Amino acid sequence: MAEVEFSDVAKVFPDGTRAVSELSLRTRDGEFMVLVGPSGCGKTTALRMVAGLEEISEGEIKIGDRIVNELPSRDRDIAMVFQSYALYPHLTVYDNIAFSLRLRKERKDEVDKRVREAARILDLEALLGRKPRALSGGQRQRVAMGRAIVRQPAAFLMDEPLSNLDAKLRVQMRAEISKLQRDIGVTTIYVTHDQVEAMTMGDRVAVMRRGELQQVAPPQELYDRPRNLFVGGFIGSPAMNLLEATLAPANGGLAAAIGNQKLRLSDELVAARPALKDYEGRSVVIGIRPEQLEDAALVRDAPDDARIRGDVELREALGSELMVHFRVAAPPAMTEEVRELAEDAGTTAEQLSGGDEQTTVVVGRFSPDSRVTEGEPAEVAVDTRSLHFFDPQNGTAIYDSDSTKGATE
Repeated sequence: MAEVEFSDVAKVFPDGTRAVSELSLRTRDGEFMVLVGPSGCGKTTALRMVAGLEEISEGEIKIGDRIVNELPSRDRDIAMVFQSYALYPHLTVYDNIAFSLRLRKERKDEVDKRVREAARILDLEALLGRKPRALSGGQRQRVAMGRAIVRQPAAFLMDEPLSNLDAKLRVQMRAEISKLQRDIGVTTIYVTHDQVEAMTMGDRVAVMRRGELQQVAPPQELYDRPRNLFVGGFIGSPAMNLLEATLAPANGGLAAAIGNQKLRLSDELVAARPALKDYEGRSVVIGIRPEQLEDAALVRDAPDDARIRGDVELREALGSELMVHFRVAAPPAMTEEVRELAEDAGTTAEQLSGGDEQTTVVVGRFSPDSRVTEGEPAEVAVDTRSLHFFDPQNGTAIYDSDSTKGATE
């Protein structure tokens, strides 16, 4: 096992495209590190530089105590698992797993021992005589994992290995890969576009945007304390609701004016984010996660200044919860980050307002007991203890005077 460290690493392609810029990141020995971000953010390029499949333009990469910038891929002591299974169709499962060991001319008894141990770990023992065409997608991916495991590398590199699987298999394989990595303890860098995969699998998650590292932290910290608007809007499913707001004084405290409505901020929130006081009278972007919203009819003693009102446009009953889309009389945030996040989600920032720049469709995660009705007005209780605030000019999260120092650990 070994640490993998990027030090001011950059990748510039011949046409001048800068895919990765000044990336500094250290994956600890035995850690499961996930690189996540929109398509084209540089995460796969970063992984390929570790693997030796892309040349490093600037900086250096270390695996263990070796700088590997000029080292051929075969000598880096890593194993890759790709989006495509890349299995040899004419070879059996046994022979596919054994292939790299035979190339290295390992002893026959050692090859057999390692292949059967990997097959036991991955529940492939009954499939060793089959060829890839006789396997399901999940079984093929396990064979690809087995081929990596038998090499006993210093690090695993995984590039969106679950993207070809259906939704149910993805959930199953997420759990299997996480357990496997914990059991064998090999340093792993895992690239994905799916932030749910990132949150459920990573010891730490590194969020990238336009080739630059935005924040690296344990999943819960990314969720609770995003460093900027991009991270806050990217992490979470459904995504954080982002609206324009103005901070105003209210009975010795602060309130957020959202359109023609006001939310009084809890004293707990203001104490945890003292820099909010510096924004009194100024515009901010307010972030409200869907789980901070509930049908006010189901919340006892929800005060009027902790409610917003809107018209229900869509309700999606999911059994254990109800996703409610409702339109409020408040403009959506229209920053560069919001537009980029909307584009990555396959929409546009303008579609958030439905063509009306003074209204926003907000998504709430309600109890299934809610009786809100499409086409009817609804009152929605807001948990004001966990709201998020961002500077609309630079996208920085508003916490305290130290909250803008650095994006990495």
